[in-house]
Amino acid sequence: MDSKALQKPKAQTGDQPECAGRAPGERAERRAVVLRDMIESDIGDYVRWFTEETEWMNWDAPWENEETSEEEERRSWSEYYASVRELPPDAVRWKFEIELDGRHIGWVCRYFDLDYMENQDRIPAVGIDIPEPGLRGQGAGTEALRQFIDYLRAHGFSRVYTQTWSGNKAMLCTAEKLGFKVVCRRIGLRTVRGEKFDALTLELEP
Repeated sequence: MDSKALQKPKAQTGDQPECAGRAPGERAERRAVVLRDMIESDIGDYVRWFTEETEWMNWDAPWENEETSEEEERRSWSEYYASVRELPPDAVRWKFEIELDGRHIGWVCRYFDLDYMENQDRIPAVGIDIPEPGLRGQGAGTEALRQFIDYLRAHGFSRVYTQTWSGNKAMLCTAEKLGFKVVCRRIGLRTVRGEKFDALTLELEP
């Protein structure tokens, strides 16, 4: 399936961003952020996010955006749901849905195939998207990634990467709050809306 959610949502960054809001290490307050497996009702959300509510695509690898249709997305996500709905409880997940106060707002995932550098040690990279309108910038993404990183570490992954481009200041702020540091910078590799941006890989060490 070609959907970006089933490939690798990319974190995106630059130099030290000016991050407003919560201080590093501060958790989202009074809001319940939960990671869970996909359920059938999520299919409709994915169809909407990939065909109607698409502003988030301006930040997640916008150089990859492709035309799609509601019919194509519904078929693809139905097939994907059928492939994951009976995963055994002890299977290590590569993707979780994000709920905020009981509302499905996006997803987190991991992957090993890095874009900008070799990964012979098979260190997982994490990605996140919150396509639901009006819910970014409230700390939910930081808390969701924190929970996912804790999950990966509990399953033996002590080091974690994330990748992004220097125009995505929101992802840079999230990565900074969690303690990620830039380990690889490809100057001017990405062109977005006619402007050159750096491609970066960041690492969170134990």
